[in-house]
Amino acid sequence: MNFVAMDFETANGKSSSACSLALALIENNQITDTFYTLINPLQNFNYRNIAIHHIQPADVQSAPTFDQVWPHIQSLFTQDNLIAAHNAPFDTRVLRETLAMFNLPAPTYPAIDTVRTSRKLYPQMPNHKLNTVAQLLKIPLNHHHHALDDTIACAEILIKTALQFGEEPIKKMTKLIH
Repeated sequence: MNFVAMDFETANGKSSSACSLALALIENNQITDTFYTLINPLQNFNYRNIAIHHIQPADVQSAPTFDQVWPHIQSLFTQDNLIAAHNAPFDTRVLRETLAMFNLPAPTYPAIDTVRTSRKLYPQMPNHKLNTVAQLLKIPLNHHHHALDDTIACAEILIKTALQFGEEPIKKMTKLIH
């Protein structure tokens, strides 16, 4: 299976407040490349978000803003590239709202939500949180809510699910994001 896994962390409750992003490129069920960056959200941090991901305002002070990051990753977001995320509605909304903050057009791409795939294909799990699914599928998750670790866990979940159930059931659960 070929896809790109993605995870954002946000500075506050606004979807436009991306403060970190990670991507993993998967080719033939293998992670072939990863990307991680802190992002200066140009917004205040909320203590609740800091408690979750431990990114402090000082950590992003000299980080690029999203409009500086986007040209480097934009080519991954096409109608030909499946984008996977655990709780994809959140991550796709963060991408769309962060792009809108900089008046950048949002791309159209197919997306798959590994929360949704795990609910459908692993209904016996007590819940379908990333850390629970990863643990039950024996996938390492070193630092939950660190964008790169979460992205890699999401990628491994989708790879393992595709190997177990085949790609067809997964492809039926993709949504086109505009």
